[in-house]
Amino acid sequence: MTTLSRRALNRALLDRQFLLARTDHTPLEVIGRLVALQAQEPNWPYVGLWSRIHGFTHSQLTTLLQDRKVVRSTLLRSTQHLAVADDFRRLRPLLQPVLDRSARSPYFARNSTGLDAASLVAEGLDLLEGGTLTRKELARRLAERHPGIDGRILAGEVELRTPLVHDVATGAWGSWGNRSKVSVAPAEAWLGRPMATAATPATTMDVAKKLVRRYLAGFGPAGVKDVQAWCGLTRLSEVVTQMRTELRRYSGPDGRELIDLADAELPDPDTPAPVRLLPAFDNALLGHADRTRIISDQDRKRVMPGQAQVRPTFLVDGHVHGSWSLEGDTLRLTPFRPLSATDRAALEQEAERLLPFVGGKNVSCSSPIATRSS
Repeated sequence: MTTLSRRALNRALLDRQFLLARTDHTPLEVIGRLVALQAQEPNWPYVGLWSRIHGFTHSQLTTLLQDRKVVRSTLLRSTQHLAVADDFRRLRPLLQPVLDRSARSPYFARNSTGLDAASLVAEGLDLLEGGTLTRKELARRLAERHPGIDGRILAGEVELRTPLVHDVATGAWGSWGNRSKVSVAPAEAWLGRPMATAATPATTMDVAKKLVRRYLAGFGPAGVKDVQAWCGLTRLSEVVTQMRTELRRYSGPDGRELIDLADAELPDPDTPAPVRLLPAFDNALLGHADRTRIISDQDRKRVMPGQAQVRPTFLVDGHVHGSWSLEGDTLRLTPFRPLSATDRAALEQEAERLLPFVGGKNVSCSSPIATRSS
């Protein structure tokens, strides 16, 4: 069995994420390749696509949302994502057990004691009546029906337990951070098509196999634990076992078994990797249980300090080398280690290119230039 180095895994990930070279594929095609873009805050997926697609503009994604070809909803790991509408229709039912598990957590269970989950969902859909309501209004109406119970938490539980999608304004480019007004609608009414159904165990297995293939196309080679960490599902080793004849196997740098699509090509590990600025919550940092192919454990603590934070980062030679932020009209680069003069120049040039896209005017870099000995 071929052993893959951490550098080989890094270059494979960058290549499949369109971070080794920008692509001319359409935004719809890129979102499909990545399966879904994490989108807790609406602006960040736009930055992620800018870093991956030649000449990407805000309107390209906003138009996809307006045309309902892409939707924003709760999906992987019970978090907000952008997904191609047809992918959402197929994958949300498969991932529903993960969302139901979140809905049974103490945060929701303490609030809805004595309420039947199916009845709560039926109430939520009845209040929506196939149309759109703000989360605030849905919460208010649920609270009216259940005095003494927090309607905001009830509305959140409804959103986990049944597929609701967000309106265009919620996912459009605009102010930074979460929007104060988020509107939701039943997915089937919004899309004008029914959600897929897992009628039999065989159907569920078939969709799960497709999910594994899609994951490997965007994140492989990877281990079963990596797939599970990415999507939130468990017991995927049973799925992979049934796929043995169609998968290639490798050994990772730590001896773990890795799987990949049989026809997937691996780039030369010595392929140069350009500087890239990644958004908060970028897929490339969140797609594996073992993320050392792109970020060290030490830097991971800086980028993911807790409370569901994943800060914007930049890559140098394919690995996280620092974070960045937009403060007023200044894009501030904060390297975790000194940069060479060449890397600093490349980083500042990439940041300058990003400036007009994010509405900035200046770039500031806090790092000294590394000495030759370092």
